[in-house]
Formats: sequence, structure tokens, C-alpha cells
Amino acid sequence: MAARKALIVLAHPERTSFNYAMKEAAVEALKSKGWQITVSDLYAMNFNPVISRKDITGKLKDPENFQYPAESALAYKEGYIVNLAGFFENMNVTAKCHFPLQWFGVPAILKGWFERVLIAGFAYTYAAMYDKGPFQNKKTVLSITTGGSGSMYSLQGIHGDMNIILWPIQSGTLHFCGFQVLEPQLTYSIGHTPADARIQILDGWKKRLETIWDETPLYFAPSRLFDLNFQAGFVMKREVQDEQKTKKCGLSVGHHLGKPIPTDNQIKARK
Repeated sequence: MAARKALIVLAHPERTSFNYAMKEAAVEALKSKGWQITVSDLYAMNFNPVISRKDITGKLKDPENFQYPAESALAYKEGYIVNLAGFFENMNVTAKCHFPLQWFGVPAILKGWFERVLIAGFAYTYAAMYDKGPFQNKKTVLSITTGGSGSMYSLQGIHGDMNIILWPIQSGTLHFCGFQVLEPQLTYSIGHTPADARIQILDGWKKRLETIWDETPLYFAPSRLFDLNFQAGFVMKREVQDEQKTKKCGLSVGHHLGKPIPTDNQIKARK
């Protein structure tokens, strides 16, 4: 069997950070299992997160009314775009991202990486999205550190439910492109975590990575539950809505249907 390949994306400026240590642990663990690893350290690369017409190396379709999604999709099709998409070719586990949670989202440099790499025509189309997306056979996992404690991100915590915070990243970005999203590796309150506990976290992360390809992904409502056309509005099928009326909980964080959200929908995979 050919060696599995992984892309690890690091979005932290400091080599002394715990995010960097988690990245190093991931490289060590996966290489020990025969994986081929590519690391993209965005700050070390001086990665430019700003989309612009400079990304297009060929002739613009409409230079007077430049629209990045349309122009980048056409340029990708014709081979006239800065080739960032090559990051994903032949990868098994991809967009394995290490980052600190900032303002309830990803750091700006990583957001820009998503915008410049996950372009239309390559990472998604309206005819092929979510579980039918281009990356449906690839898996991804987020490794996130926070300044706040886990209790602050609980149902009763002052920051609110971590599941809600993760939905735009895991569903709206990664699963939208087809990725099977694995349980996030959440490390809370890292600035207040003693050295011995940090070592245990790193060891646990390496242990998890030994069998990560066999993990069950998080649950997202499959696209077959929706009418996937502009005329119908891409909404949930009426018969599915009727069936869900008898359920105690919604389907997911984003498809709660006005009912309680399934417990830890964006943190734990279904058993």
C-alpha cells in the first residue's frame, strides 16, 4: 500500500508556542507510522493571506468588474493562477491545522489561506459540495488552543458553547469542500497549563495520531436530505422536515430545526 500523505498547516508565529510543539509531535507521530508529511508554516513562509487580482497570472475575464470567485475559478480551470491548490494533490489527511483560537475563529493568516487555496472549481461547486464535495475522500482535523478554560466554553460558560464556535470552521469551510472532519483536538487554557500536563497532552496527541485514519468523522446532515437546486432553494426536503418533527433534537448545530442541538455535535463523533 502506498504511503499515506498528510499536509500540516501551522498558523502561529512563535516556535516556542504550544501550537508549534503540537505540530512537531504530529510530524514525529505520523512519520513513525510511515506517513509522508508536508508542513506549511504560514508565518515562517511569510504567506500572503490577501486575495487579489495578482493571484491570476493569465488574462482576466472582466478586469473592469473584477470578482475573485469567478476569476479564480476560471483561472484554475485554465491553469492561470498561483498554484496553491497543489497543496492538496494526493493527500489523504489534509488541512490538518494547528492554531490558537482568536476572536472565536481562525487567525487572519489561516483565514486568508482558506480563501486563496479553497477556490471555486477546485475545492467546491454548487453542484458538488458538502458530502459530495471534491475532498469527500479526504479527512481533516483541527488542533486548537485557547486562552480560556474549558468551562468558559461550556453550555453555561461565559463564552458559550464551543460547538457553536466550531460550526463555521468545520461545516462552513472544511465539510463544505467535502472533507470528512474528525474530532477536533482542543487544548484549553494552555497559558495556565503546567509543564508536566503539557507533556501528557503531547503524548496523548501522538498516541491518537497513530490510528487517526481509522477514526469516525463528525456527523453532518447529508446532502440527500435537501433539494439541491436553485428553484427549490437548497432547503431540506418536506418529507425530511415532517420526519424530524417527532425527534427530540435537531440534526446538527446548524440544522437544529428550532430544537435542542445534539450534544457535542462538533466535538464528538457519533458512537
